[in-house]
Amino acid sequence: MGLISGILLGMIFGIALMAGWRHMMRYRSTKRVAKAVDIKLLGSLSREDLKKICGDNFPEWISFPAFEQVKWLNKLLSKLWPFVADAATLIIRESVEPLLEEYRPPGITSLKFSKLSLGNVPPKIEGIRVQSLNKGQVIMDIDFRWGGDPSIILGVEAALVASIPIQLKDLQVFTVIRVIFQLAEEIPCISAVVVALLSEPKPRIDYTLKAVGGSLTAIPGISDMIDDTVESIVTDMLQWPHRIVVPIGGTPVDLSELEHKPQGKLTVTVVKANDLKNMEMIGKSDPYVVLFIRPLYKVKTRVVENNLNPVWNQSFELIAEDKETQSLTLEVLHHLYLTHFLLVL
Repeated sequence: MGLISGILLGMIFGIALMAGWRHMMRYRSTKRVAKAVDIKLLGSLSREDLKKICGDNFPEWISFPAFEQVKWLNKLLSKLWPFVADAATLIIRESVEPLLEEYRPPGITSLKFSKLSLGNVPPKIEGIRVQSLNKGQVIMDIDFRWGGDPSIILGVEAALVASIPIQLKDLQVFTVIRVIFQLAEEIPCISAVVVALLSEPKPRIDYTLKAVGGSLTAIPGISDMIDDTVESIVTDMLQWPHRIVVPIGGTPVDLSELEHKPQGKLTVTVVKANDLKNMEMIGKSDPYVVLFIRPLYKVKTRVVENNLNPVWNQSFELIAEDKETQSLTLEVLHHLYLTHFLLVL
């Protein structure tokens, strides 16, 4: 009798233990599912949503990283950089040298690369974010930073001045690059790539200039001229909404939808100017006005000789491509000097 009761008690105890363990597992599973749901909901909240929920108790130290880290890509880039640098050097020379010529400032007769090498230090990609997908496109923003050791020497020539090699040293680039992949149904599944620099945060390109075997004073104002040229190229050609469209593959594709389209036409009438600064030692200045929305497409008035209160009464039509980011610029110049007065409307 004692043996049977012991067996029964043992069975009851075992069944109770198993039932309790099963209940505990089910309870823990339910809690894990509920916790996962809560975490997913919290992950979908924005900073503004949390501020509404927490009110005055919102902790300011909470951050919302917009970019996903890609350590694996940086490791891959460091291995591939010697090959990427050689290929990029050829592309930069072919694409940037014509821009240097187009944006060459007044008084400079030639501006091109004498030496171009991207060095041994690869850029670093701080993160990547994929924007909302448009039909047939993948939009990717790349947080790009580069403080490398390139060797860049510009050959600068000016009227009555021999060629002066100018070295760009301590080059640093901080920007967010927008890359748009236009998808296709044929291999390589991408028909075109759009590349641009986002305007926010503003692209930052830092460098110092040094004359090789000479002095920067040989061409007065050359440092400011090069700075203005670099900024004009970045703003006018690369900064969003401007972009570079590169077709990929041998299949013909319509790129018109990817290119930046004009939004309107601006008619400007330059009437007159009063009390201009005299730039002549003898006599008076010979002023004229240069107008542009993009530096690549400048128009100018006629020159009014020997007059500090010139009257032009000339009208011009300029194409506006983006009313949110572009502005009209007028430069009042004396035709014998590089000095100008800049007015941004």
